[in-house]
Amino acid sequence: MFMQGKAKRLGLLLAAVTLAALVLGLVLGAPPPATVGVNSPAASGTASNAAAAAANGATVVVELQNMQFNPKEVRVAPGTTVVFVNRDPVNHNVVNATPATLGKQPERFRSPELLPGKEFRFTFNEEGVFDVLCDVGGHYLAGMTARIVVTKDAAAGSSSAAGSAGGASAVPAAVRVAKDPADIPPPVKRTSPQTVVVELEAKELVGQLADGVTYTYWTFDGTVPGPMIRVRQGDTVEIRLRNHPDSTQVHSIDLHAVNGPGGGAKATQVAPGEEKAFRFLAMNPGVYVYHCATPYVPLHVSNGMYGLIVVEPPEGLAPVDREFYIMQGDLYTDLRPGETGHAQHDPEAMWREQPNFVVFNGQYQALTGKHAMKAKVGERIRMFVGNGGPNLTSSFHIIGEIFDVVHREAASEAVTNVQTTLIPAGGATWVEFTVDVPGEYVLVDHALGRALGKGAIAVLHVEGPENPDIFQPVP
Repeated sequence: MFMQGKAKRLGLLLAAVTLAALVLGLVLGAPPPATVGVNSPAASGTASNAAAAAANGATVVVELQNMQFNPKEVRVAPGTTVVFVNRDPVNHNVVNATPATLGKQPERFRSPELLPGKEFRFTFNEEGVFDVLCDVGGHYLAGMTARIVVTKDAAAGSSSAAGSAGGASAVPAAVRVAKDPADIPPPVKRTSPQTVVVELEAKELVGQLADGVTYTYWTFDGTVPGPMIRVRQGDTVEIRLRNHPDSTQVHSIDLHAVNGPGGGAKATQVAPGEEKAFRFLAMNPGVYVYHCATPYVPLHVSNGMYGLIVVEPPEGLAPVDREFYIMQGDLYTDLRPGETGHAQHDPEAMWREQPNFVVFNGQYQALTGKHAMKAKVGERIRMFVGNGGPNLTSSFHIIGEIFDVVHREAASEAVTNVQTTLIPAGGATWVEFTVDVPGEYVLVDHALGRALGKGAIAVLHVEGPENPDIFQPVP
């Protein structure tokens, strides 16, 4: 029953991948036609279902392109070398397994992760049927599977499939990745627009997800969320994105404040060690999410590649005493809170949208204890709150406080006296309130299983004189 259910889910995913491919075509640009090479890795021609001889000692090319193995099935004679070439702008690998046998049975071959343009060769000397898949980021769940049939009476044929890329390699030391919520740029004081240059670096690193649990994060500038970008309406913003040479993945940036194809993602598919840039006009005031938009996009986002850009109106924002920067995210791992070890991404959990961790600023209970936010009685507080997702909606709430002002989904028009505000995945808001009574104020996703069990909890510590006219315990 498990396999029947899984097969059904994979069938549904194939339909979803068809739509995803259309979206990727708009964001990344249409790739060149898929090709099959015979007798030479460089030989090419349009892939089709037509058969061609693959004699002993021949070379056949299978392309990893558009989240697919192309051709999906190849028939070759013993002694044939199959060259798997990565034509996508993201990493792939080639593993001898099926989704059911992955990690459970011996593999005859497993390639390293293939950067764009790289290849993996394997010579099939024995007759048999060899299933292959890409398990980088769980892309096989989206259908990135294929089959090599080795037989003496083989003919090389082809058909299409679907699949994709992602994955990370661990480095020794774990660091704190949670962004300091008070580490944000000051308000924009300028009275006229100008060109603002923003430099960001995609970094992959092992961070502390929870006590006893580490995880390989993908980040902007080494923190989750990435740096807040703050500009004025009418500014020309130049984004320069570098990808650290030690990265294993292609990365990019899509800013929801951009009016243009892909939000910048098409212009910033950056390989490790490279840099790309683009400019845009900040036309609309508000608070907007930015995130990596390299396939498999949900994996890059879940791993920590998101942040906020604030576009202030020409008159600026109303003055406040303190500002904080918080983002929620959901992580899909093979470990749960309370377990120990280096957690791995769980693609099946992501498919089910059942994360083991839901966090503020990248880590389990990141903004508590010595990392709690601090304020004083009587201060006016503004919080910029975003939801990286990639999947869950946040029910943002502060226990013991009512938001005086909420700019829902960062709209210019505010609503008042709000207890809990919804923030969709890929959305943002800002809230304002004045703290009248000292104490510990707990911030939660009010889908409380996420807060109490999975980590979406933070603390605002407020100091100052008691205010019995507003709140007073009764003996």
